[in-house]
Amino acid sequence: MGEESGDHETPLLHSDFSPKRTVYRTPDPEHGPGRNRSYSEAVAMSLVFVFDGSIFSPIFLQKVAKLALHASLPRVKNWIKYMAVEHSLELDNGSSSCDDDGHPRRTGTLWSCIAHIITAAIGSGVLSLAWSTAQLGWIAGPVSLLCFAIFTYVSAFLLADCYRSPDSITGTRNCSYIDAVRVNLGKTQSWFCGLLQNLSFYGTSVAYVITTSTCMRAILRSNCYHREGHEAPCAYGYTVYMLLFGAVQIVMSQIPNFHNMEWLSVIAAIMSFTYSFIGFGLGFAKVIENGEIKGSINGVPTANTADKLWLAFQGLGDIAFAYPYTIILLEIQDTLKSSPPENKTMKKASMISIFIITFFYLCCGCFGYAAFGNLTPGNLLTGFGFYEPYWLIDFANACIVLHLVGGYQIYSQPVFGVVERWLTRKYPTSGFVNKFFTFKLPSLPPLKINLLRISFRTAYVVSTTAIAMIFPYFNQVLGVLGALTFWPLAIYFPVEMYFVQKKIGSWTKQWIVLRIFSFICLLVTIIGLIGSVEGLISAKLG
Repeated sequence: MGEESGDHETPLLHSDFSPKRTVYRTPDPEHGPGRNRSYSEAVAMSLVFVFDGSIFSPIFLQKVAKLALHASLPRVKNWIKYMAVEHSLELDNGSSSCDDDGHPRRTGTLWSCIAHIITAAIGSGVLSLAWSTAQLGWIAGPVSLLCFAIFTYVSAFLLADCYRSPDSITGTRNCSYIDAVRVNLGKTQSWFCGLLQNLSFYGTSVAYVITTSTCMRAILRSNCYHREGHEAPCAYGYTVYMLLFGAVQIVMSQIPNFHNMEWLSVIAAIMSFTYSFIGFGLGFAKVIENGEIKGSINGVPTANTADKLWLAFQGLGDIAFAYPYTIILLEIQDTLKSSPPENKTMKKASMISIFIITFFYLCCGCFGYAAFGNLTPGNLLTGFGFYEPYWLIDFANACIVLHLVGGYQIYSQPVFGVVERWLTRKYPTSGFVNKFFTFKLPSLPPLKINLLRISFRTAYVVSTTAIAMIFPYFNQVLGVLGALTFWPLAIYFPVEMYFVQKKIGSWTKQWIVLRIFSFICLLVTIIGLIGSVEGLISAKLG
């Protein structure tokens, strides 16, 4: 920049915004007092005058200024307007309404974090745990549940420290799992991570469509058995219920993002507690009624060793699906306020959540197996080991449906965010991508929608519903999804990022322990994947 000469100053920078304005000094072009010593500083300060004197967060302005170096100023202005609408960036009039990254101040707490985790973890997977325990037997089944709980907590503990980089408390935020991988491990691994993560999100959405239709059918069958007797041919299709759930999700998918979903997670968490308690209670009551604990150390007998191995491996895959929520841990952590530090809140929330989740999983898995033994159904509440009280079965399945309405969004919103952010960066001036319309309905907050959001999110829901209709196999689908993504997303990436974040050298004690931990989990993943793929193929061909 130029030097001052006495009282005379030469204006070196001019804003393209209207009105024309000399911006070497701000706010006054002649008397300052502030000086803009670079083009990007001038652009950032010029934005003060764009929106009637309102001022964006300084961090946000710095990001915009970087864009200005590669774009015309009118384009920057359009991009600013879009960002203000799409991401609800609050105007900062000297107050502390924004966090250090320019986003609106995060307000998440320990309890909202626990609600998100429980909503994400206790889903359709809990209903298959009695069947999984039956395949593994009385020793391997409960031990496997406890081991996966430990694996999940270690993974969450490591990953929580990767939310900020390079320092886990004061560093720059990594608002998503993929961001953390890119910062710590590089772009190539982030592409691989993104592929697996979004595949997992997508597959979980498919599984939730299957589970919902199964539960809705179970309500009708329960009422039918109550009226006609347990031997009645109460057969109902599943297609119409998948379509109904898809229609609901098309509407729910218009929720803007994760930060607007706290209420939905709370409702979903309450529902998950409710049906888990019912499943546990019915299993316990059945054991009392039987007067014995069914099952054996070896689990369900089979005709040959190969069949036993396939079923045991598939059971491990189902357990792997039921536990890990680490694929969305950083997205959940990004909702937390920064005091106390986010990583400490997340670690505490993870410990509490995993304790609660494991308690319910052990109760549902073990009491379900104890109640039915070798005849344990694949889905505890829809396989009709229980017939009465029919109204309680109906209520439990209704709770599952309500929970999965929220659970579907928990796993879909990250996919929506990735795609929409990418399209926004690629087409910053496109009206289809960036133009928003506001609808105000009575007694409801204003809803901002645009054509991209409607079309892409609708297509996403339609595709998950279609695939669920093609592969409506509950246990097999859960096993494949769990085994396919457990090691890379829940173990490998968190361990590798932790090495980088904490600068852990090779062949140190901590390095060796975590490598062994990762290798053991890899073996479990391979075993579970083999069994689950075999089960899915057999179900489709059979």
